[in-house]
Amino acid sequence: MHIAVAGNIGSGKTTLTKMLADYYGWKGAFEEVDNNPYLKDFYLDMHRWSFQLEVFFLNHRFHQLEGIKRAKQTVIQDRTIYEGTEIFAENLFHSGFISDRDFRNLMDLYQIMTQVVAPPDLLIYLRSDLAKLEQQIKVRGRDFEKTIDLKYIENLNWRYEKWIRDYSRGRILILDVNELDYVNNPADFKFIVEQIDIDLDEIHQFA
Repeated sequence: MHIAVAGNIGSGKTTLTKMLADYYGWKGAFEEVDNNPYLKDFYLDMHRWSFQLEVFFLNHRFHQLEGIKRAKQTVIQDRTIYEGTEIFAENLFHSGFISDRDFRNLMDLYQIMTQVVAPPDLLIYLRSDLAKLEQQIKVRGRDFEKTIDLKYIENLNWRYEKWIRDYSRGRILILDVNELDYVNNPADFKFIVEQIDIDLDEIHQFA
């Protein structure tokens, strides 16, 4: 199967993806962050590097999906190709960081790619408010994230909520993580696993 974890910057999706991969014995497919050639430049000059960053992420996620299609085991993916473009790229475009010409080019490429890949069997969406996102971004302490404008995160959160309301590609599990500490509290992680198990059982029943 293909499981995906969706959520805003700072929602804890990468950490949860790793924990679920370890717990279930799934293969993890993660965003390219540490070795991303554009990310640091992007946060320093979003006008200059937004288009290049989004093309890089789109290409990276497409190759991930090609690998997931060939995989012989369940793969859990950290952020989907859909939210990468429909939330992040669209937010940058509407904020004036990507030109109309570049955005049309990016969306044409995205439409071609999404016609030949399959959506996840289960999408796990981590819902978090702005205060929790801000706190977790500060805690993880990435240097290039220190310059993030909170308005940028807030806009992303608004787009995430709209996107998840309209999502119709497959099964969704929405987890409100504002009061959950699944890293330090085993009961919280157990709660998440129980919710996932319910969905997995239903998927297998109707497979």
